[in-house]
Amino acid sequence: MTRTFDAIVVGAGQAGPSMAGRLTAAGKTVAVIERQHFGGTCVNTGCKPTKTLVASAYAARMAARAAEYGVVLGAEPGIDMKRVQARAEKIIQDGRAGIESWLTGMEGCTVFRGHARFTGPHEIEVDGTAITAPLIFLNVGGRAAVPDLPGLGEVPFLTNSAMVELDVVPEHLVVIGGSYIGLEFAQMFRRFGARVTVVERSPRLIAREDEDVSATIREILEAEGVEIRTGAECLSFARHDAGVAVKVDCASGRPEIVGSHVLLAIGRRPNTDDLGLDAAGIATDARGYITVDDRLETSVSGVYALGDCNGRGAFTHTAYNDFEIAAANLIDGEDRKVSERIPGYALYTDPPLGRVGMTQAQARATGRPLLIAKRPMTRVGRAVEKGETQGFMKAVVDAETKRILGAAILGTGGDEAIHGILDVMNGDLPYTVFRRAVPIHPTVSELIPTLLEDLKPAE
Repeated sequence: MTRTFDAIVVGAGQAGPSMAGRLTAAGKTVAVIERQHFGGTCVNTGCKPTKTLVASAYAARMAARAAEYGVVLGAEPGIDMKRVQARAEKIIQDGRAGIESWLTGMEGCTVFRGHARFTGPHEIEVDGTAITAPLIFLNVGGRAAVPDLPGLGEVPFLTNSAMVELDVVPEHLVVIGGSYIGLEFAQMFRRFGARVTVVERSPRLIAREDEDVSATIREILEAEGVEIRTGAECLSFARHDAGVAVKVDCASGRPEIVGSHVLLAIGRRPNTDDLGLDAAGIATDARGYITVDDRLETSVSGVYALGDCNGRGAFTHTAYNDFEIAAANLIDGEDRKVSERIPGYALYTDPPLGRVGMTQAQARATGRPLLIAKRPMTRVGRAVEKGETQGFMKAVVDAETKRILGAAILGTGGDEAIHGILDVMNGDLPYTVFRRAVPIHPTVSELIPTLLEDLKPAE
């Protein structure tokens, strides 16, 4: 017997539960299917636990620097990694339980715990139970990519999921991948006391960012004792008495790095390979991401893909925005498009990198006449007062339209201050609107108008 609902939500990540809430509030019957942990990547292995660990690492860093601030500690600071991990685990469990309780107590919502597989365009089987609905929302998320590298299958390694469960400080952590996830873990575990080496295939870290951003982040990490090996073109792995031997082919440095632990942080892949998408006729791209249109509808009418699995964003906030777009269109009668979204994100090293819109390199590639301004954090009073003057802020503006095309704030508070620029970009306002602003002193944000007053034609 097949059970019929008005809508089915597969996956209880960031978009799914909120969609269920909007639909049930509109009087619809909804089935929510979750095969493992409620809350998705953010709650269980991503934002919440990792930023909790970042906070502990920041506290460790500040304890080590206490004397700089005239603070005298009674004993040598130390790390109790079991307590650090337990703090992160509690936040995971609280978040997970809160979402599960919300869904199970939601009127009009039926929760199925099990693995969902399509048997037709609008038919799904959950561990032997058949259900159907005219509307289906896929919010199945993603996981760490594990490429076919020589020897990798013969050695133990960690992914981001396992790292948040680690309750010991590695003797030597080798991070494979010099991008966002890898760099956050590299810095935090260096601050916990591990020796850390980052191995990156590209010539520089976080290659999607501008070169000055990459270079400054490298300087920050190396100043804390993180070893960086870029240009690692020929990676391979082998067992070693001390853990794992990572063979690299770099322009300089030793050809082999031996680590007690290896973290694989070289990308993500969508959880779409075991959903029976072929049976539904739902199209995917070459990497397994579900193909969606500007309204997030898949190749099958009435089936939508939200969050990481659609390849249109890899963040909690973009997943939630996917829900907002779909709900606005389907329930509120609006016409919102994912292409209208201005990309913004952060790298949570210390100091953090706040980013919005185009990089300088991307803006140059458009051929538009540009205005560019850059200001070091050493000239930001708030940073000086906190003793955290690493980094800079930068903005790129279209010289003809006066619209901000992109910005980067690499420095203390950068992840928060960037929102002033993001809001102006979302409002489609010229950068000159900042001239009338009276920002609060002393803050990082107060220097944004000053930064924009320094705009000069790009060379």
